[in-house]
Amino acid sequence: MSLYAFQRAQPIRNTEPYEKRPRGISPPMTSGSNWLRRVIGICVAVAMWCPVGRAQSSTAPASAEEVKQLREMVQSLLVRVTELENERKQRQLVPTDRNEREAPAANVVLVASRDVVKAPPMERARSDEAAVMSGTTATAPTVATMAVTSAAPVQNASLDTLKDQANVADRAVLDYLHGATLNFLVDEYYSYNFNSPVGRVNALRAYDVLSNNISLNQADLVFERTPDVSAGRPFGVRVDLQFGQATDTLQGNPLNEPRPDIYRNIFQAYGTYVAPIGNGLTIDVGKWGSSIGIEGNYTKDQMNYSRAYWFDFLPFYHMGVRAGYKVNDKLNLNYWVVNGTNQAEATNGFKDELFGFTAAPTKKISWTVNYYLGQEHPDRTLVASSGPVPVQPGLTFQAITPAPNGKLHILDSYVTWQVVPKLTVALEGDYVIEREWENTNAALGQSSAPSHDIGGAAYVKYQFSPRFAVAGRTEYLSDRGGLFSGITQALKETTATFDYKLSDGFLMRYEWRRDFSNRPTFFTDANGILSKEQQTASIGVIWWVGRKEGAW
Repeated sequence: MSLYAFQRAQPIRNTEPYEKRPRGISPPMTSGSNWLRRVIGICVAVAMWCPVGRAQSSTAPASAEEVKQLREMVQSLLVRVTELENERKQRQLVPTDRNEREAPAANVVLVASRDVVKAPPMERARSDEAAVMSGTTATAPTVATMAVTSAAPVQNASLDTLKDQANVADRAVLDYLHGATLNFLVDEYYSYNFNSPVGRVNALRAYDVLSNNISLNQADLVFERTPDVSAGRPFGVRVDLQFGQATDTLQGNPLNEPRPDIYRNIFQAYGTYVAPIGNGLTIDVGKWGSSIGIEGNYTKDQMNYSRAYWFDFLPFYHMGVRAGYKVNDKLNLNYWVVNGTNQAEATNGFKDELFGFTAAPTKKISWTVNYYLGQEHPDRTLVASSGPVPVQPGLTFQAITPAPNGKLHILDSYVTWQVVPKLTVALEGDYVIEREWENTNAALGQSSAPSHDIGGAAYVKYQFSPRFAVAGRTEYLSDRGGLFSGITQALKETTATFDYKLSDGFLMRYEWRRDFSNRPTFFTDANGILSKEQQTASIGVIWWVGRKEGAW
Protein backbone atom coordinates (compact mmCIF):
# COMPACT_ATOMS: atom_id res chain seq x y z
CA MET A 1 0.00 0.00 0.00
CA SER A 2 1.56 3.28 -1.09
CA LEU A 3 1.83 6.33 1.05
CA TYR A 4 -0.61 8.15 -1.28
CA ALA A 5 -3.22 5.43 -0.87
CA PHE A 6 -2.86 5.54 2.90
CA GLN A 7 -3.32 9.29 2.91
CA ARG A 8 -6.56 8.92 0.91
CA ALA A 9 -7.88 6.60 3.62
CA GLN A 10 -7.72 9.42 6.13
CA PRO A 11 -11.02 11.30 6.58
CA ILE A 12 -11.04 14.77 5.09
CA ARG A 13 -11.21 17.34 7.87
CA ASN A 14 -14.16 19.74 7.89
CA THR A 15 -12.61 23.16 7.37
CA GLU A 16 -15.85 25.12 7.95
CA PRO A 17 -15.52 27.57 10.87
CA TYR A 18 -17.01 26.24 14.08
CA GLU A 19 -19.35 29.16 14.52
CA LYS A 20 -21.19 28.27 11.29
CA ARG A 21 -21.76 24.63 12.20
CA PRO A 22 -25.08 23.50 13.59
CA ARG A 23 -25.48 23.30 17.35
CA GLY A 24 -24.41 19.96 18.82
CA ILE A 25 -22.65 18.82 15.57
CA SER A 26 -18.88 18.31 15.54
CA PRO A 27 -16.63 17.66 12.55
CA PRO A 28 -16.46 14.07 11.38
CA MET A 29 -13.19 13.48 13.23
CA THR A 30 -14.85 14.37 16.54
CA SER A 31 -18.10 12.50 16.33
CA GLY A 32 -17.39 10.43 19.45
CA SER A 33 -14.94 8.17 21.27
CA ASN A 34 -16.12 5.08 19.38
CA TRP A 35 -15.10 6.64 16.10
CA LEU A 36 -11.74 7.70 17.50
CA ARG A 37 -11.02 4.20 18.72
CA ARG A 38 -11.96 2.96 15.25
CA VAL A 39 -9.46 5.36 13.63
CA ILE A 40 -6.70 4.35 16.07
CA GLY A 41 -7.41 0.67 15.41
CA ILE A 42 -7.21 1.24 11.66
CA CYS A 43 -3.91 3.09 12.03
CA VAL A 44 -2.39 0.35 14.18
CA ALA A 45 -3.66 -2.32 11.81
CA VAL A 46 -2.13 -0.53 8.84
CA ALA A 47 1.16 -0.15 10.67
CA MET A 48 1.24 -3.84 11.49
CA TRP A 49 -0.05 -5.00 8.11
CA CYS A 50 2.25 -3.13 5.83
CA PRO A 51 5.53 -4.96 6.64
CA VAL A 52 3.84 -8.35 6.70
CA GLY A 53 2.10 -7.70 3.40
CA ARG A 54 5.27 -6.59 1.77
CA ALA A 55 7.05 -9.69 3.10
CA GLN A 56 4.36 -11.89 1.59
CA SER A 57 4.31 -10.13 -1.74
CA SER A 58 8.04 -9.65 -2.08
CA THR A 59 11.09 -11.45 -0.99
CA ALA A 60 12.90 -8.14 -0.25
CA PRO A 61 12.55 -7.05 3.39
CA ALA A 62 11.31 -3.55 4.19
CA SER A 63 14.06 -1.01 4.46
CA ALA A 64 14.76 0.79 7.69
CA GLU A 65 13.78 4.05 6.04
CA GLU A 66 10.29 2.80 5.13
CA VAL A 67 9.72 1.45 8.63
CA LYS A 68 10.80 4.80 10.04
CA GLN A 69 8.40 6.71 7.77
CA LEU A 70 5.51 4.49 8.75
CA ARG A 71 6.26 4.89 12.43
CA GLU A 72 6.44 8.70 12.12
CA MET A 73 3.14 8.73 10.23
CA VAL A 74 1.40 6.61 12.88
CA GLN A 75 2.86 8.83 15.59
CA SER A 76 1.59 12.00 13.89
CA LEU A 77 -1.84 10.46 13.47
CA LEU A 78 -1.94 9.56 17.16
CA VAL A 79 -0.98 13.13 18.10
CA ARG A 80 -3.67 14.55 15.80
CA VAL A 81 -6.28 12.22 17.22
CA THR A 82 -5.36 13.36 20.74
CA GLU A 83 -5.69 17.02 19.69
CA LEU A 84 -9.09 16.39 18.14
CA GLU A 85 -10.27 14.56 21.25
CA ASN A 86 -9.25 17.51 23.44
CA GLU A 87 -10.91 19.92 21.02
CA ARG A 88 -14.13 17.91 21.18
CA LYS A 89 -14.15 18.01 24.98
CA GLN A 90 -13.61 21.79 24.97
CA ARG A 91 -16.47 22.36 22.52
CA GLN A 92 -18.84 20.41 24.74
CA LEU A 93 -18.33 23.13 27.35
CA VAL A 94 -19.67 25.91 25.07
CA PRO A 95 -22.30 28.09 26.97
CA THR A 96 -25.96 27.19 26.55
CA ASP A 97 -26.93 30.57 25.14
CA ARG A 98 -24.58 30.03 22.22
CA ASN A 99 -26.13 26.66 21.55
CA GLU A 100 -29.54 28.26 21.57
CA ARG A 101 -28.39 30.87 19.06
CA GLU A 102 -27.23 28.12 16.74
CA ALA A 103 -30.45 26.10 17.10
CA PRO A 104 -31.88 27.14 13.70
CA ALA A 105 -28.85 25.65 11.95
CA ALA A 106 -29.54 22.31 13.57
CA ASN A 107 -33.04 22.41 12.23
CA VAL A 108 -31.64 23.03 8.75
CA VAL A 109 -29.37 20.01 9.00
CA LEU A 110 -32.27 17.93 10.23
CA VAL A 111 -34.33 18.83 7.18
CA ALA A 112 -31.43 18.33 4.79
CA SER A 113 -30.66 14.91 6.25
CA ARG A 114 -34.20 13.56 6.35
CA ASP A 115 -33.32 10.70 4.02
CA VAL A 116 -30.34 9.72 6.12
CA VAL A 117 -32.38 9.68 9.30
CA LYS A 118 -34.77 7.22 7.74
CA ALA A 119 -31.97 4.70 7.05
CA PRO A 120 -31.78 1.63 9.34
CA PRO A 121 -29.22 1.91 12.17
CA MET A 122 -26.92 -0.88 10.87
CA GLU A 123 -26.88 0.59 7.37
CA ARG A 124 -26.01 4.02 8.79
CA ALA A 125 -23.11 2.47 10.74
CA ARG A 126 -21.80 0.65 7.67
CA SER A 127 -22.18 3.81 5.58
CA ASP A 128 -20.22 5.82 8.13
CA GLU A 129 -17.38 3.28 8.17
CA ALA A 130 -17.30 3.11 4.40
CA ALA A 131 -17.15 6.87 4.15
CA VAL A 132 -14.23 6.99 6.56
CA MET A 133 -12.29 4.31 4.69
CA SER A 134 -12.97 5.99 1.35
CA GLY A 135 -12.03 9.45 2.56
CA THR A 136 -15.31 11.08 1.41
CA THR A 137 -17.40 13.63 3.35
CA ALA A 138 -20.54 11.52 3.33
CA THR A 139 -20.17 10.86 7.06
CA ALA A 140 -20.60 14.56 7.94
CA PRO A 141 -24.36 14.88 7.41
CA THR A 142 -24.85 11.37 8.83
CA VAL A 143 -23.13 12.21 12.09
CA ALA A 144 -24.94 15.58 12.22
CA THR A 145 -28.25 13.88 11.69
CA MET A 146 -27.49 11.36 14.44
CA ALA A 147 -26.68 14.22 16.80
CA VAL A 148 -29.87 16.12 15.97
CA THR A 149 -32.07 13.07 16.11
CA SER A 150 -30.59 12.14 19.48
CA ALA A 151 -31.57 15.59 20.76
CA ALA A 152 -35.04 15.48 19.15
CA PRO A 153 -36.69 13.33 21.87
CA VAL A 154 -35.50 15.81 24.50
CA GLN A 155 -36.85 18.74 22.48
CA ASN A 156 -40.14 16.97 21.87
CA ALA A 157 -40.43 16.12 25.56
CA SER A 158 -39.93 19.79 26.46
CA LEU A 159 -42.54 20.90 23.92
CA ASP A 160 -44.98 18.31 25.20
CA THR A 161 -44.43 19.55 28.75
CA LEU A 162 -45.07 23.16 27.70
CA LYS A 163 -48.18 22.11 25.80
CA ASP A 164 -49.45 20.22 28.82
CA GLN A 165 -48.88 23.24 31.05
CA ALA A 166 -50.65 25.50 28.54
CA ASN A 167 -53.52 23.06 28.28
CA VAL A 168 -53.90 23.03 32.06
CA ALA A 169 -53.99 26.85 32.17
CA ASP A 170 -56.44 27.03 29.26
CA ARG A 171 -58.60 24.37 30.85
CA ALA A 172 -58.81 26.39 34.07
CA VAL A 173 -59.93 29.48 32.16
CA LEU A 174 -62.41 27.51 30.09
CA ASP A 175 -63.79 25.84 33.21
CA TYR A 176 -64.27 29.27 34.79
CA LEU A 177 -66.01 30.62 31.69
CA HIS A 178 -68.16 27.54 31.23
CA GLY A 179 -71.72 28.75 30.96
CA ALA A 180 -70.63 32.38 30.39
CA THR A 181 -71.54 34.46 27.35
CA LEU A 182 -70.24 37.74 25.95
CA ASN A 183 -72.83 39.44 23.76
CA PHE A 184 -72.97 42.63 21.70
CA LEU A 185 -75.90 44.56 20.24
CA VAL A 186 -76.19 47.70 18.09
CA ASP A 187 -79.61 49.29 17.54
CA GLU A 188 -80.05 52.17 15.07
CA TYR A 189 -83.07 53.76 13.44
CA TYR A 190 -84.38 56.47 11.16
CA SER A 191 -87.83 57.92 11.92
CA TYR A 192 -89.86 60.52 10.08
CA ASN A 193 -92.69 62.43 11.79
CA PHE A 194 -95.29 63.72 9.35
CA ASN A 195 -96.11 66.62 11.71
CA SER A 196 -92.59 68.00 11.04
CA PRO A 197 -92.35 68.94 14.71
CA VAL A 198 -90.17 71.77 15.93
CA GLY A 199 -86.86 70.32 17.03
CA ARG A 200 -87.78 67.04 15.28
CA VAL A 201 -89.08 65.54 18.55
CA ASN A 202 -91.50 62.60 18.67
CA ALA A 203 -93.67 63.27 21.73
CA LEU A 204 -94.32 60.56 24.34
CA ARG A 205 -91.79 58.13 22.85
CA ALA A 206 -89.32 56.19 24.97
CA TYR A 207 -86.51 55.33 22.54
CA ASP A 208 -87.35 56.57 19.02
CA VAL A 209 -87.42 60.17 20.23
CA LEU A 210 -86.06 61.97 17.14
CA SER A 211 -87.60 62.57 13.72
CA ASN A 212 -85.75 62.92 10.42
CA ASN A 213 -82.53 61.84 12.04
CA ILE A 214 -80.28 58.78 11.72
CA SER A 215 -79.96 57.84 15.38
CA LEU A 216 -78.04 55.39 17.51
CA ASN A 217 -80.67 54.09 19.87
CA GLN A 218 -78.27 51.95 21.89
CA ALA A 219 -75.06 49.96 21.78
CA ASP A 220 -74.84 47.20 24.37
CA LEU A 221 -72.29 44.82 25.80
CA VAL A 222 -73.69 41.99 27.93
CA PHE A 223 -71.61 39.57 29.99
CA GLU A 224 -73.43 36.81 31.81
CA ARG A 225 -72.27 33.76 33.74
CA THR A 226 -75.30 31.89 34.93
CA PRO A 227 -75.31 29.64 38.00
CA ASP A 228 -75.20 25.89 37.44
CA VAL A 229 -76.14 24.05 40.61
CA SER A 230 -75.71 20.62 39.00
CA ALA A 231 -72.06 21.49 38.29
CA GLY A 232 -71.48 22.76 41.84
CA ARG A 233 -71.59 26.43 40.82
CA PRO A 234 -74.37 28.25 42.71
CA PHE A 235 -73.05 31.74 41.92
CA GLY A 236 -73.50 33.84 38.80
CA VAL A 237 -73.04 37.39 37.57
CA ARG A 238 -74.43 39.65 34.87
CA VAL A 239 -73.32 43.08 33.61
CA ASP A 240 -75.09 45.06 30.86
CA LEU A 241 -73.21 48.14 29.64
CA GLN A 242 -75.27 50.46 27.46
CA PHE A 243 -74.40 53.51 25.39
CA GLY A 244 -76.39 55.75 23.10
CA GLN A 245 -79.63 57.67 23.06
CA ALA A 246 -81.62 55.21 25.18
CA THR A 247 -79.38 55.78 28.20
CA ASP A 248 -80.86 59.26 28.65
CA THR A 249 -84.35 57.79 28.79
CA LEU A 250 -83.36 55.05 31.21
CA GLN A 251 -81.10 57.00 33.53
CA GLY A 252 -81.62 60.70 32.99
CA ASN A 253 -84.32 62.01 35.34
CA PRO A 254 -82.78 64.09 38.17
CA LEU A 255 -86.10 63.93 40.04
CA ASN A 256 -85.50 60.18 40.52
CA GLU A 257 -81.70 60.09 40.44
CA PRO A 258 -79.64 62.61 42.43
CA ARG A 259 -76.52 61.55 40.49
CA PRO A 260 -77.66 59.87 37.25
CA ASP A 261 -74.34 60.18 35.41
CA ILE A 262 -72.63 57.74 37.80
CA TYR A 263 -74.89 54.88 36.71
CA ARG A 264 -75.86 56.04 33.23
CA ASN A 265 -74.03 53.38 31.23
CA ILE A 266 -74.74 50.50 33.63
CA PHE A 267 -78.15 49.22 32.66
CA GLN A 268 -77.78 46.04 34.70
CA ALA A 269 -75.17 44.78 37.16
CA TYR A 270 -76.05 42.09 39.65
CA GLY A 271 -74.78 38.92 41.24
CA THR A 272 -76.83 35.75 41.62
CA TYR A 273 -76.84 33.05 44.27
CA VAL A 274 -78.98 29.91 44.22
CA ALA A 275 -79.58 28.90 47.83
CA PRO A 276 -80.14 25.17 48.52
CA ILE A 277 -83.70 25.63 49.75
CA GLY A 278 -86.34 23.32 48.32
CA ASN A 279 -86.17 23.48 44.54
CA GLY A 280 -83.71 26.36 44.77
CA LEU A 281 -84.14 29.95 45.96
CA THR A 282 -82.58 32.35 43.43
CA ILE A 283 -81.34 35.63 44.94
CA ASP A 284 -80.13 38.62 42.87
CA VAL A 285 -78.34 41.60 44.40
CA GLY A 286 -77.65 44.77 42.39
CA LYS A 287 -79.36 46.64 39.58
CA TRP A 288 -81.65 44.96 37.06
CA GLY A 289 -84.16 45.82 34.35
CA SER A 290 -87.73 45.91 35.60
CA SER A 291 -90.07 43.07 34.67
CA ILE A 292 -93.12 45.23 35.34
CA GLY A 293 -94.74 45.44 31.91
CA ILE A 294 -94.43 43.04 29.00
CA GLU A 295 -91.90 45.05 26.95
CA GLY A 296 -88.19 45.19 27.69
CA ASN A 297 -85.03 47.04 26.82
CA TYR A 298 -83.65 45.06 23.86
CA THR A 299 -85.44 45.67 20.57
CA LYS A 300 -84.64 42.28 19.13
CA ASP A 301 -86.82 40.64 21.81
CA GLN A 302 -89.89 42.83 21.19
CA MET A 303 -92.68 42.44 18.64
CA ASN A 304 -92.39 46.07 17.49
CA TYR A 305 -89.57 48.53 17.05
CA SER A 306 -91.06 51.42 19.02
CA ARG A 307 -92.19 50.95 22.63
CA ALA A 308 -95.69 51.36 24.00
CA TYR A 309 -96.82 54.16 26.32
CA TRP A 310 -96.85 51.69 29.17
CA PHE A 311 -93.18 50.84 28.68
CA ASP A 312 -92.37 54.55 28.89
CA PHE A 313 -94.55 55.02 31.98
CA LEU A 314 -93.77 51.92 34.06
CA PRO A 315 -90.39 51.51 35.82
CA PHE A 316 -87.30 50.83 33.71
CA TYR A 317 -85.00 49.44 36.42
CA HIS A 318 -84.53 48.88 40.15
CA MET A 319 -81.66 48.62 42.61
CA GLY A 320 -81.93 46.23 45.53
CA VAL A 321 -82.49 42.55 46.29
CA ARG A 322 -84.90 40.19 44.60
CA ALA A 323 -85.72 36.55 45.22
CA GLY A 324 -87.45 33.97 43.07
CA TYR A 325 -88.60 30.56 44.21
CA LYS A 326 -89.63 27.85 41.77
CA VAL A 327 -92.50 25.99 43.38
CA ASN A 328 -92.76 23.58 40.44
CA ASP A 329 -92.54 23.63 36.65
CA LYS A 330 -95.73 25.72 36.45
CA LEU A 331 -95.31 28.32 39.20
CA ASN A 332 -92.56 30.71 40.26
CA LEU A 333 -92.90 33.22 43.13
CA ASN A 334 -91.12 36.61 43.22
CA TYR A 335 -90.35 39.12 45.97
CA TRP A 336 -88.28 42.35 45.76
CA VAL A 337 -86.94 44.95 48.18
CA VAL A 338 -85.62 47.97 46.22
CA ASN A 339 -84.70 51.64 46.59
CA GLY A 340 -87.55 52.72 44.33
CA THR A 341 -88.63 53.01 40.69
CA ASN A 342 -85.76 54.09 38.46
CA GLN A 343 -83.60 54.79 41.50
CA ALA A 344 -80.08 53.47 41.81
CA GLU A 345 -79.84 55.79 44.84
CA ALA A 346 -82.89 56.21 47.04
CA THR A 347 -84.53 59.62 47.41
CA ASN A 348 -86.11 58.70 50.73
CA GLY A 349 -85.84 56.15 53.51
CA PHE A 350 -88.76 54.01 52.36
CA LYS A 351 -87.93 50.69 50.72
CA ASP A 352 -90.29 49.63 47.94
CA GLU A 353 -91.53 46.05 47.61
CA LEU A 354 -92.88 43.81 44.88
CA PHE A 355 -94.94 40.65 45.26
CA GLY A 356 -95.62 38.55 42.17
CA PHE A 357 -95.71 35.25 40.41
CA THR A 358 -95.21 33.75 36.97
CA ALA A 359 -97.42 30.83 35.99
CA ALA A 360 -97.31 28.46 33.02
CA PRO A 361 -100.60 26.53 33.08
CA THR A 362 -99.66 24.99 29.71
CA LYS A 363 -96.55 24.94 27.55
CA LYS A 364 -98.11 27.56 25.27
CA ILE A 365 -99.22 30.05 27.92
CA SER A 366 -97.16 32.23 30.26
CA TRP A 367 -98.89 34.54 32.75
CA THR A 368 -97.21 37.14 35.00
CA VAL A 369 -98.81 39.15 37.83
CA ASN A 370 -96.98 41.89 39.79
CA TYR A 371 -98.05 44.10 42.66
CA TYR A 372 -95.69 46.94 43.53
CA LEU A 373 -95.84 49.14 46.65
CA GLY A 374 -93.61 52.19 46.85
CA GLN A 375 -93.11 55.76 48.01
CA GLU A 376 -91.55 57.84 45.28
CA HIS A 377 -91.45 61.34 46.79
CA PRO A 378 -88.09 62.68 48.03
CA ASP A 379 -87.62 63.70 51.62
CA ARG A 380 -84.80 66.17 50.87
CA THR A 381 -83.75 68.63 48.21
CA LEU A 382 -80.37 69.38 46.66
CA VAL A 383 -78.57 72.56 47.78
CA ALA A 384 -75.26 74.19 46.90
CA SER A 385 -73.56 73.47 50.23
CA SER A 386 -74.44 71.69 53.43
CA GLY A 387 -71.70 73.13 55.64
CA PRO A 388 -67.95 72.85 56.22
CA VAL A 389 -67.89 69.05 56.11
CA PRO A 390 -66.73 67.91 52.63
CA VAL A 391 -68.89 65.42 50.75
CA GLN A 392 -68.97 64.05 47.24
CA PRO A 393 -70.54 66.27 44.55
CA GLY A 394 -74.31 65.92 44.41
CA LEU A 395 -74.66 64.87 48.05
CA THR A 396 -75.43 68.21 49.68
CA PHE A 397 -79.07 68.15 50.78
CA GLN A 398 -81.57 69.98 52.88
CA ALA A 399 -84.46 68.15 54.51
CA ILE A 400 -88.05 68.74 53.33
CA THR A 401 -90.34 69.27 56.32
CA PRO A 402 -92.84 67.77 56.38
CA ALA A 403 -91.82 65.25 53.72
CA PRO A 404 -94.43 63.83 51.32
CA ASN A 405 -95.30 60.29 52.29
CA GLY A 406 -97.93 59.26 49.75
CA LYS A 407 -97.74 55.75 48.37
CA LEU A 408 -97.46 54.33 44.85
CA HIS A 409 -99.41 51.21 43.88
CA ILE A 410 -98.88 49.35 40.60
CA LEU A 411 -100.92 46.34 39.58
CA ASP A 412 -99.50 44.83 36.43
CA SER A 413 -100.47 41.66 34.60
CA TYR A 414 -99.62 40.26 31.16
CA VAL A 415 -100.10 36.96 29.39
CA THR A 416 -98.48 35.46 26.27
CA TRP A 417 -100.15 32.72 24.24
CA GLN A 418 -98.36 30.77 21.53
CA VAL A 419 -101.51 29.87 19.58
CA VAL A 420 -99.60 27.93 16.91
CA PRO A 421 -95.85 27.83 16.24
CA LYS A 422 -96.15 30.82 13.87
CA LEU A 423 -98.79 32.87 15.73
CA THR A 424 -98.25 34.66 19.05
CA VAL A 425 -100.82 36.74 20.93
CA ALA A 426 -100.17 38.83 24.05
CA LEU A 427 -102.27 41.03 26.35
CA GLU A 428 -101.24 43.49 29.07
CA GLY A 429 -103.34 45.28 31.69
CA ASP A 430 -102.13 47.91 34.19
CA TYR A 431 -103.50 50.03 36.99
CA VAL A 432 -101.33 52.68 38.67
CA ILE A 433 -102.37 55.00 41.49
CA GLU A 434 -100.25 57.50 43.38
CA ARG A 435 -100.95 60.11 46.06
CA GLU A 436 -98.44 62.79 46.90
CA TRP A 437 -99.70 63.36 50.43
CA GLU A 438 -101.14 60.80 52.74
CA ASN A 439 -101.96 63.11 55.64
CA THR A 440 -105.32 64.90 55.78
CA ASN A 441 -104.34 68.09 57.59
CA ALA A 442 -105.86 70.68 55.26
CA ALA A 443 -104.33 73.56 57.21
CA LEU A 444 -100.85 72.43 56.20
CA GLY A 445 -101.95 71.63 52.67
CA GLN A 446 -100.93 68.01 53.05
CA SER A 447 -103.97 66.35 51.56
CA SER A 448 -104.05 65.60 47.84
CA ALA A 449 -106.27 63.75 45.43
CA PRO A 450 -104.76 60.62 43.91
CA SER A 451 -103.69 60.42 40.29
CA HIS A 452 -104.15 57.19 38.46
CA ASP A 453 -103.61 55.56 35.08
CA ILE A 454 -105.47 52.57 33.75
CA GLY A 455 -105.41 50.73 30.45
CA GLY A 456 -103.52 48.10 28.57
CA ALA A 457 -102.17 46.86 25.25
CA ALA A 458 -102.77 44.00 22.82
CA TYR A 459 -100.13 42.39 20.60
CA VAL A 460 -100.16 39.91 17.73
CA LYS A 461 -97.30 38.52 15.64
CA TYR A 462 -97.27 36.07 12.75
CA GLN A 463 -93.99 34.49 11.62
CA PHE A 464 -94.41 33.64 7.93
CA SER A 465 -90.91 32.18 7.67
CA PRO A 466 -87.64 32.36 9.59
CA ARG A 467 -86.94 35.62 7.74
CA PHE A 468 -90.33 37.34 7.45
CA ALA A 469 -92.83 38.35 10.13
CA VAL A 470 -95.53 40.94 10.72
CA ALA A 471 -96.70 42.29 14.06
CA GLY A 472 -99.29 44.72 15.33
CA ARG A 473 -100.00 46.55 18.58
CA THR A 474 -102.83 48.69 19.90
CA GLU A 475 -103.06 50.29 23.31
CA TYR A 476 -105.05 52.58 25.53
CA LEU A 477 -103.91 54.67 28.49
CA SER A 478 -106.30 56.78 30.55
CA ASP A 479 -104.11 59.39 32.26
CA ARG A 480 -106.24 60.95 34.99
CA GLY A 481 -104.40 63.66 36.83
CA GLY A 482 -101.57 63.75 34.30
CA LEU A 483 -99.44 61.23 36.15
CA PHE A 484 -97.87 60.12 32.85
CA SER A 485 -98.29 62.90 30.28
CA GLY A 486 -98.78 65.95 32.51
CA ILE A 487 -102.43 66.52 31.57
CA THR A 488 -105.60 64.52 31.96
CA GLN A 489 -106.29 62.77 28.67
CA ALA A 490 -106.96 59.44 26.97
CA LEU A 491 -104.00 58.30 24.88
CA LYS A 492 -104.23 55.69 22.12
CA GLU A 493 -101.89 54.32 19.48
CA THR A 494 -101.74 51.67 16.77
CA THR A 495 -98.55 50.22 15.32
CA ALA A 496 -97.78 47.91 12.39
CA THR A 497 -94.34 46.33 12.06
CA PHE A 498 -92.74 44.26 9.29
CA ASP A 499 -89.64 42.18 10.10
CA TYR A 500 -87.01 41.14 7.58
CA LYS A 501 -84.22 39.04 9.04
CA LEU A 502 -81.29 39.05 6.63
CA SER A 503 -79.34 36.48 8.68
CA ASP A 504 -78.88 35.33 12.23
CA GLY A 505 -78.10 38.41 14.27
CA PHE A 506 -79.17 40.95 11.65
CA LEU A 507 -82.74 42.25 11.70
CA MET A 508 -84.43 45.09 9.83
CA ARG A 509 -87.78 46.47 10.99
CA TYR A 510 -90.13 48.71 9.04
CA GLU A 511 -92.81 50.38 11.13
CA TRP A 512 -95.76 52.72 10.81
CA ARG A 513 -97.33 54.19 13.94
CA ARG A 514 -100.20 56.57 14.72
CA ASP A 515 -100.55 58.26 18.13
CA PHE A 516 -103.76 60.15 18.96
CA SER A 517 -105.54 61.67 21.93
CA ASN A 518 -108.68 63.56 22.92
CA ARG A 519 -106.49 66.52 23.88
CA PRO A 520 -103.87 68.41 21.84
CA THR A 521 -100.64 66.75 22.90
CA PHE A 522 -98.26 66.26 19.98
CA PHE A 523 -95.79 68.77 18.54
CA THR A 524 -96.24 70.44 15.16
CA ASP A 525 -94.10 72.65 12.92
CA ALA A 526 -95.26 75.78 14.78
CA ASN A 527 -94.09 76.77 18.24
CA GLY A 528 -96.79 76.43 20.88
CA ILE A 529 -99.25 74.74 18.51
CA LEU A 530 -100.11 71.17 19.47
CA SER A 531 -101.95 68.47 17.55
CA LYS A 532 -104.19 65.65 18.66
CA GLU A 533 -102.21 63.13 16.63
CA GLN A 534 -98.87 62.29 15.11
CA GLN A 535 -97.86 59.69 12.54
CA THR A 536 -94.36 58.31 12.08
CA ALA A 537 -92.63 55.93 9.68
CA SER A 538 -89.46 54.26 10.93
CA ILE A 539 -86.73 51.87 9.83
CA GLY A 540 -84.81 50.08 12.53
CA VAL A 541 -81.63 48.07 12.05
CA ILE A 542 -80.48 45.73 14.83
CA TRP A 543 -77.23 43.75 14.90
CA TRP A 544 -76.33 41.37 17.68
CA VAL A 545 -73.80 38.62 18.26
CA GLY A 546 -73.20 36.28 21.16
CA ARG A 547 -73.94 32.83 22.52
CA LYS A 548 -76.75 33.89 24.83
CA GLU A 549 -79.93 32.18 23.76
CA GLY A 550 -83.46 33.46 24.06
CA ALA A 551 -84.40 36.91 25.28
CA TRP A 552 -81.66 39.08 26.73
